Amino acid sequence: METLPQRILIVSDAWHPQVNGVVTTLNTTADMLRSWGHTVEVIGPDRFRNIPLPSYPEIRLALFPARRLRQMIRAFKPDALHIATEGPLGLAARRFAARRFSKRKGTPFTTAYHTQFPEYVNVRLPFIPLRWGYAWMRWFHGPATATMVATDSMEQQLTAHGMTHLVRWGRGVDTELFKPERAHTLDLPRPIHLYVGRVAPEKNIEAFLKLDLPGSKLVVGDGPSLEALKARHPEVHFAGYHRGADLAGYYAAADVMVFPSLTDTFGLVVLEAMACGTPVAALPAPGSVDQIIPGVNGSVQADLQQAIQEALTVTSETCRRHALERSWEVCTRQFLKNLQRAPDEISESFA
Repeated sequence: METLPQRILIVSDAWHPQVNGVVTTLNTTADMLRSWGHTVEVIGPDRFRNIPLPSYPEIRLALFPARRLRQMIRAFKPDALHIATEGPLGLAARRFAARRFSKRKGTPFTTAYHTQFPEYVNVRLPFIPLRWGYAWMRWFHGPATATMVATDSMEQQLTAHGMTHLVRWGRGVDTELFKPERAHTLDLPRPIHLYVGRVAPEKNIEAFLKLDLPGSKLVVGDGPSLEALKARHPEVHFAGYHRGADLAGYYAAADVMVFPSLTDTFGLVVLEAMACGTPVAALPAPGSVDQIIPGVNGSVQADLQQAIQEALTVTSETCRRHALERSWEVCTRQFLKNLQRAPDEISESFA
């Protein structure tokens, strides 16, 4: 590696046993950094007393973590502190690090924008204006040396809302795990239209399920909206939660993956589907417009049904080829470079 090994501490409200894009990204990044000789620790809610988030029981919220988290940060003595999320742990870490901020010592943390939090809140609580959410985002991320974003369009959107010091941190895919050869044999009428991800209101799944499509609709995932959607759409096949090679088999067996979300900042499922040779149909959103190339790996249209029809004409070979160019190694090098924007005096500030 270009740099000497570092002690890197990541604080995240999203961590095991959760399974989502944030956890996958952090876990993969941490493992790769360790393989390069860095010492990496991730502090998540599992290390504190925690409670389930209402209506999202798989998401745990750390209870009053500030004092213990301060002790853990000091004990680890990080060369770089990365705050991945804006939940209770992220807030406690930010409060600790920002309080020690001075131009003389530098600010000892970076952040990332994994989730369109203002949009998520607005979906569930429409009476809370988006501008309030973005004001809070500016406050939270403001003291960081860098805020990492996954795509061009996400950077442009956040810049328009007044956020600054944005840097790129892309996403990759495991092309050995996700590949066309893993396809399951599914006894369903074709074409098979697949959705993979959390079954929750902010994912806009019903925009897909309400469409009149030939063949079959298949949903792989779990979440708070599952039972309600099952009741409203008895014609849809709900396969539940799957992971690893089993999940790859569903991707590879489908004719098209439908990504209706308007709130995702990236959508790892999009790359996973492409790696399995499956084109993606999506609505215009930051999680899709930067990944989907019309005629190459799918289609992005305001009319989701039209996007599906166009995506079905794309070949498996061009989807796979696109995914092969998306390496986790490149993304991890970006992450490490972003950490190095922080001053050399960081470790002293934690003494």
